[in-house]
Amino acid sequence: MKSGGPAYPDADMELVRRAILACQRGSRDAFEVVVKTFRGRAYRAALALVGNREDALDISQEAFVKAYRAIRRFDPDRPFFPWFYRILRNLGFDRIRRRRTRRREALPPDLADPGPGPEVLARRDEVKERVWAAIHRLSERDREILVLRHFQHMSYREIAAALAIPQGTVMSRLFHARSRLRAELADSLGPEGGG
Repeated sequence: MKSGGPAYPDADMELVRRAILACQRGSRDAFEVVVKTFRGRAYRAALALVGNREDALDISQEAFVKAYRAIRRFDPDRPFFPWFYRILRNLGFDRIRRRRTRRREALPPDLADPGPGPEVLARRDEVKERVWAAIHRLSERDREILVLRHFQHMSYREIAAALAIPQGTVMSRLFHARSRLRAELADSLGPEGGG
């Protein structure tokens, strides 16, 4: 298996690779291994794209169905998630275009940063809400690149594969997206960071 895949143990990725090979030979049941391995990551990526839980669940499930239908075209020696993410991304952008009214949700619980007391938690929640709102004011392209790097923890190589762009373009887009996010946050939080 080629290096540069997501940060999963090699044994897990070998199980995924074998499951994909079985799917390519016609086994429907083998795809369950793939779904179990990536469903949390898929949901979080979809949530970051569309901004609400219900749509994120629908999109991630639909992406797995489409991935299964297209599995014969997948190279099992390559990382699965960048290939899968392109499917997920297209579905998410289609949903955004259809609805155009985004309902922003709080960050998923596994991204929350617990604090020592209610005042600290309240302040952190307020900052997270402002950051999340600023992210959703960015273009789809900026939001996507930030989410892949900072919420999905994908490497530049993985992002390049997922978006079918050169690594240099990933770095450039990320730089500009971060700059635009900083500008959004400066407007939102004010000069002292407190609004």
